[in-house]
Amino acid sequence: TDSERGLGDKRIQIGDDLLAILATAADGDVRRSLNFLEILSDFLEEGETVTKAHLEDVLGGSVRRYDKNGDVFYDQISAFHKSVRGSSPDGALYWMARMLDGGCDPLYIARRLLAIASEDIGNADPRALQIGLNAWDVFERVGPSEGNRAIAQAAVYMACAPKSNAVYKGFSQALSDAASQPSYEVPNHLRNAPTSLGHGEEYRYAHNEPNAYAAGEQYLPPELAEERYYQPTDRGLEKKIGEKLTWLTELDKVSAQQRYQGDEGGRE
Repeated sequence: TDSERGLGDKRIQIGDDLLAILATAADGDVRRSLNFLEILSDFLEEGETVTKAHLEDVLGGSVRRYDKNGDVFYDQISAFHKSVRGSSPDGALYWMARMLDGGCDPLYIARRLLAIASEDIGNADPRALQIGLNAWDVFERVGPSEGNRAIAQAAVYMACAPKSNAVYKGFSQALSDAASQPSYEVPNHLRNAPTSLGHGEEYRYAHNEPNAYAAGEQYLPPELAEERYYQPTDRGLEKKIGEKLTWLTELDKVSAQQRYQGDEGGRE
């Protein structure tokens, strides 16, 4: 709750039952408990409430000290994650080596890389997710010796990849809106049309439209028509995605102008 020296600005909520689990996992080590809280904060948006799933992600089923010199394992996984996020392949390799030297399961690192691929890289480089899966597959097929190198290769690739958390942020906001706002009805033109209730009658099949895009069509409930959950960055492939979305927005504006002119002509 301390905004100056702690995580108070994020306004994270956690129930007493889950806080007790964290305290037990820390096993009397204040540094470990604070580290758990810091890692938890990386999983959460501002004002979000900690769930048991979040706790399982952080605790990973084990809280023992892996490192021979007594460093807490989760200090190292935090350093690894932040090295990849911060585009430091050297840091990623070092902290991965430290974890392996301390007895960490290599597949735990592989799982963390998959989370990084979707959370920190996203559509800036969609190949990162596949490379992470490929590394896991190599480990399963050939074992630790060569498999560890494949995971290291994936870690270096992700560290060097362009970064974007736009999907992560957009999906989190959509989940928040879905949970906190009314259950808006599906617009008629988007509904399934197995009956004669008029469902789907005004739906425009995108493939039959110029550029395979139904300019001006609305796919959100009217109450959310102005929401833009996905805001692509100008990094990596997402720059091109952003350019395409901007172009489609221009098509929407032209379509709206044409409808407006048609309505004006009809009234005249």
